[in-house]
Amino acid sequence: MKRLAISILAVLLVSCTGRSGESGATQVLPDPLVLTNSAPDPEITARSFLEAWQAQDYAAMYRMLSPLTQDSLTEQAFIERYDEVWRSAALTGLDYEILSAFVMNPRQAQVRFRSELHSSAAGLIDRDLLMDLTLRDGAWTVAWSDGLILPELNKGQGLYLDVITPTRANIYDRNGLAIAAQTEAVALWLVPNQIGDEDAEATMLSTLRRLLDFPSDESIQALYEPIRDTDFRVNLGEVPLDSFQAVQDTLAAVGGVQWRTYDTRLYFEGGLAPHSVGYISWIQQADLQHYLALGYRRDEYVGQIGLESWFEPELRGRPGGTLYATDPLGRPQQPIASQDSEPPYAVYTNLDRDLQRYAQQAIQDSGLTGAVVVLERDTGAVLALASSPGFDPNLFDTNNPNSASGLSELFQQGNDPLLNRATLGVYPTGSLFKMITMAAALESGYYTPDTEYNCGLEFRELTGVTLYDWRYEEELPAAGEITLTQGLERSCNPYFFHIGLDLFNRGLETAVPDMARGFGLGAPTGIEIGEASGLLPDPESKLALYGEPWNRTDSVMLSIGQSYLQATPLQVARFVAAIGNGGTLYRPQIVARIENAEGEVLSEFSPVAQGTLPVSPENLAAIQAAMVGVIRDPRGTAYRSFLGIRDINIAGKTGTAQTGEFTDPHAWFAGYTFEERSDKPDIAVVVVLEHQGQGSEWAAPVFKRVVEAYFKGGPISRYPWEARIRVPATPEPPPEGQGTEG
Repeated sequence: MKRLAISILAVLLVSCTGRSGESGATQVLPDPLVLTNSAPDPEITARSFLEAWQAQDYAAMYRMLSPLTQDSLTEQAFIERYDEVWRSAALTGLDYEILSAFVMNPRQAQVRFRSELHSSAAGLIDRDLLMDLTLRDGAWTVAWSDGLILPELNKGQGLYLDVITPTRANIYDRNGLAIAAQTEAVALWLVPNQIGDEDAEATMLSTLRRLLDFPSDESIQALYEPIRDTDFRVNLGEVPLDSFQAVQDTLAAVGGVQWRTYDTRLYFEGGLAPHSVGYISWIQQADLQHYLALGYRRDEYVGQIGLESWFEPELRGRPGGTLYATDPLGRPQQPIASQDSEPPYAVYTNLDRDLQRYAQQAIQDSGLTGAVVVLERDTGAVLALASSPGFDPNLFDTNNPNSASGLSELFQQGNDPLLNRATLGVYPTGSLFKMITMAAALESGYYTPDTEYNCGLEFRELTGVTLYDWRYEEELPAAGEITLTQGLERSCNPYFFHIGLDLFNRGLETAVPDMARGFGLGAPTGIEIGEASGLLPDPESKLALYGEPWNRTDSVMLSIGQSYLQATPLQVARFVAAIGNGGTLYRPQIVARIENAEGEVLSEFSPVAQGTLPVSPENLAAIQAAMVGVIRDPRGTAYRSFLGIRDINIAGKTGTAQTGEFTDPHAWFAGYTFEERSDKPDIAVVVVLEHQGQGSEWAAPVFKRVVEAYFKGGPISRYPWEARIRVPATPEPPPEGQGTEG
């Protein structure tokens, strides 16, 4: 443009000659004014336009369009066009490269660039394209057309993606047994008024009990007895086709039971660890656009919680497909790009399928609300995670004939059946925390395992405040003069109140919360699925929550696991395992490896040490000895609960956490084994039962059953509240003088 201005000036100078006036004098022209306005660089505009496309900022792209383009296309239509292409092609990203830029004349320019569109299903779509630009008010604008997206769209054509999705991979336990698998299944239900005579009913009940693992014939009868004379539907459950075929003829002969076969992702045994394994269901409306952009079809199932969600890409595999341009009627025409699918990867877990089943039954069959966590003591491997109430993940498959009525019942029952209480439930720990307080006392140097204290029924060392030992409400005599080791064995509240107050008065105001932090409380464990961080009372959190400074009462209440302390059962299991293994905090791991059908391992997970308990070996040994005394000392709080299991070496601690004046406390028991066997790694187990009562009365028997199941292959001892194993009876009070705590 600069050269053009100079040329025009030269022509003017040549053509203009002086004109003689009457006087004959020559007229002199003024000096010429030279204007030189260079055009801006078109590459800058093109780059801004393509960067906005990368960011999917279509409104910014529209603002760069030429006025003529904007006159022919509304902003909404422009945005919808780009949105449609991004979704239809299942695009995940865009790369570009400017190849050249050329100014054609003062008002027109062209930029050549290469675009690389990445489709999750069709692969790479690369094209060399020309961007036309026009100058407007001193700035370049884009003369846009559909061909600037893809040349195949230049006449307003659309896109169609034909997706091939691999079969979803399975989820296995540590022994290679399927927990979730794509298979043929049978849904069963019962119509009460179609049941045959008494003999037929007895055969039906015994067959269903074995097939579906009901605790008893009576537990099945209880489902339909109130509606025996009706044709109401009673859902029973789902089983693999081959299991059903073994009893199909028997059930057909006795009447009452109906069934249907369907293809599904089956969660075996009605769902093992359903809160942690998760389930699949239709893509939710709120997530639809996200999944469409990843190449999913609208009618696909996706993982919703647990491993199914966290490992969705691996379990699904990479879809393949062909992207077509379509004619105005939407019919596929020429292919644009294509990509083969890649097989998915199965998830092999550390879960033990049998132990998981026993852990679930240990709390669910008695109608208890709470959680059980079982870890390998020396590695952090998660062997079982049970949460009660539970749910049947098979109900989320709408192909399941039991789905609609089953989900309706599930969501009407209340009590958060989908909440994973093992990792997301948060509770005050009660007297379990005394292990941490004992560690703080020993590490302070002011206490030894033999330091004595007179444990009375009342604690009056806080001015104007009277606190009580748990024996006070139980109307038991005071523990009297005891050592620190005995204080943990007998769970003496006043002794630990005293430790919290004494350390505070000695200037160690944060000794107890600092020790709790060293035990991993107040922070996530790092498990693969969703978890809560809990809440650790300390000066910083109290100031943030209540705007008040930390004081003596805070230290006293925290010393027995009360105050506003919140911890997950998983966090407790991790530090109990660390006490048992010599002090190493391991990351809890559900997943052992991720592997495809050809045996190619994508990832394999080894134990991960996250830290070490801030306790010396000598002091840790003292805590271990006290935890053994809880089980073996006749005055230990769990002595009577473990009388029938003396052949297994167990260390543990009872806990009873107050939750309010008008509710029963949470019952806790936590401990570990120290068998040191080559065939059975030692385990750490934690049990919490919401609003259930004393830890020694309720949680300790559940702990005992889980340990029996692990070492002996199944439950051996009957609960005090059971008529027989897995069949509840009316609870009876514990024997007179049994060790309990509050």
